[in-house]
Amino acid sequence: MKGFDPRWKDFPDYIIGITREIWEERKIATLHHYYSDDIVVRSPGSVVVGNQDVIGATMATLAEFPDRTLLGEDVIWSGSPEEGMLSSHRIISTATHLGDGVYGKASGKKLRYRIIADCHAINNQINDEWLIRDQGAIVRQMGWEPADYARDLIAREGGPEDCVPPFTPSIDQPGPYKGKGNDNEWGAKYADILTRIMNADMAAIEAEYDRACQLAYPGGAAGCSWGDADRFWMGLRASFPSAEFNIEHQIGRDDPLMPPRAALRWSLQGTHDGRGAFGQPSGAEVHVMGAAHAEFGPWGLRREYVLFDETAVWKQIVLKTG
Repeated sequence: MKGFDPRWKDFPDYIIGITREIWEERKIATLHHYYSDDIVVRSPGSVVVGNQDVIGATMATLAEFPDRTLLGEDVIWSGSPEEGMLSSHRIISTATHLGDGVYGKASGKKLRYRIIADCHAINNQINDEWLIRDQGAIVRQMGWEPADYARDLIAREGGPEDCVPPFTPSIDQPGPYKGKGNDNEWGAKYADILTRIMNADMAAIEAEYDRACQLAYPGGAAGCSWGDADRFWMGLRASFPSAEFNIEHQIGRDDPLMPPRAALRWSLQGTHDGRGAFGQPSGAEVHVMGAAHAEFGPWGLRREYVLFDETAVWKQIVLKTG
């Protein structure tokens, strides 16, 4: 770990460790050290530039959810300490809605949801990030449907003209990380599977997924086997049948005591012109920022974790339809 504090035994230890320090140990000031001054943090709901805004957002989240925990499930990574490393960190977060904030008046609701954060780090510091929270799971546990939450959020942010624009490539800000991951076979395999599915080859699911696969999808949805995988991917693609699918970043890894696994960041960019998981076609131009982790076994893909922000997709649709 050249260039990193020697107390970190490896890159996953660094990523999991600083996450715990910042959020659970309340060492928010360490962000001055761990994050670069001009870091770009992209999420489906916005683009934040600069460490000061990251610190402000972190404090606002903890004011709303003071008992929040972030439990690191896995860190799938590529690169080297000398050239920089990209981590795809999958987290289960628990929290109680004890303060007023972006989700409205304190409700006392107890939440559990997943996050995938892709972070680029070099010389003991993170300087580029892509962050996807399962907003669909959060708002459903608070009693909202994602579309209704999106409408309410637009109103609370001042209406269609003044609300925070969801992320699209047109508002992206350039960051220092230009890599695309690695060429490990498992990343390539998962990228090929998703590309086939997005090209309407739904038979790829039965051909490549373990029949007993375990599945975790947006909205806190859990499933198993081929039928649940087919329904999820079909529902997404059917909503945006003409949209362009791209693999934005691709990592595969083989590590001791771990199954072969892959992490992909992907996007769908195009028109909401089909009937699927997002209802009647609206004609809205939509960008979906997605992330997915997969684990492989002797009979194919055995575990899959997929995230995108349903509320950000609905926000784009509502801004079109009113």
